[in-house]
Amino acid sequence: MKDMPLTVRRSIELLGLVLVIAVLVIGNQIIMPVVMAFFISILLLPVFRFFIRIKFPEIAAIIIPILGMAVFLGLIVWFFSSQIALLVNDFPQIKSNVSTHLTSLSKWIGRISSYSTTEQVKFINDKSNDLLGMAGKAASGAAVTLSSLFVFVGLLPIYIYLMLFYKDILLRFIFMWFQKEHHARVKDAIYETEAIIKNYLLGLLIQVTYMTILLGGILFFLDIKHALLIGVIFAVLNLIPYVGALIGNIIGVLLTLTSSTEMGPVLTVLIVIAVVQFLDNNILMPRIVGSKVKINALFAILGVIIGGSIAGISGMFLSMPIIAVLKVIFDRTETFKQWGVLLGDERPSKSPMTFPIFRRKSIVETKAGTEHTKQK
Repeated sequence: MKDMPLTVRRSIELLGLVLVIAVLVIGNQIIMPVVMAFFISILLLPVFRFFIRIKFPEIAAIIIPILGMAVFLGLIVWFFSSQIALLVNDFPQIKSNVSTHLTSLSKWIGRISSYSTTEQVKFINDKSNDLLGMAGKAASGAAVTLSSLFVFVGLLPIYIYLMLFYKDILLRFIFMWFQKEHHARVKDAIYETEAIIKNYLLGLLIQVTYMTILLGGILFFLDIKHALLIGVIFAVLNLIPYVGALIGNIIGVLLTLTSSTEMGPVLTVLIVIAVVQFLDNNILMPRIVGSKVKINALFAILGVIIGGSIAGISGMFLSMPIIAVLKVIFDRTETFKQWGVLLGDERPSKSPMTFPIFRRKSIVETKAGTEHTKQK
């Protein structure tokens, strides 16, 4: 490929990018469970190796971590179910509070505009009918969505088991794909990819745990209703870069509004979320995950949006680890090294428009005072 003209190589790269996206869009229901299973199997790999070291049978060493993961997920589902049950029990009070808020909102709109209460009621009724129509269409596809979810959950442990069982075959396939003189670089890329995935996913699990305890505990101490549910929802949604935190704030406000007629608790929730998120972004998470996943904010957001459009919520959650793995591969491949630079956050210390040295595939000084990834 090095002997090809530059324009031909770039055309092949762009064509390959379009082809990969097309394959993901068309086959996302098949591909996403496999990708999810790959990341989970990497996370379970240290547990598998531990049981192998203490002379457990290989099949048992694979099944035990999978069962442990199933128990963990079952506890999460049980917690959500119990919290939602409490929310359902408060439905009469929620209905009354929502009515109070709507009345206050109607009076405020009447004061600042020419819309009368009758016109507002008509507008709400019209939009309610539209929402009911949309809900009916969504409900018609609920059976298909539910069946897809059962298939996804059912296939996941099977894929994880088979990936751990046949991991040596997969590794041999990867090495056979490259020439012998490149095997050392391939081995380094595999080790670094495994380390990044483990550190990142383990860091996310720790993040969800401490954010749930910290946020839920503070809100509970401040006597905010549904404090633990708000903490869990925000902690889980915060796993989606940038977008998740915004959605978590909105849900936290809505849950607080439905449980109180005052605005004080809403402000309390927003302030507590802001403080906890500041601690998470600037103190806690950098120490847990470290600087291994260096993806710039632009492509983090684009990755979340593209992943969501291709594969829904699972695509949004998997976007960051997928981009991180791609960056490791790109940084170690001479042909695709520029894509690794594009995804990273190592900004050159001077403008490539003025200083020609920053236009080359060489080690460059960055604004953070560190060097770019090793390049020829």
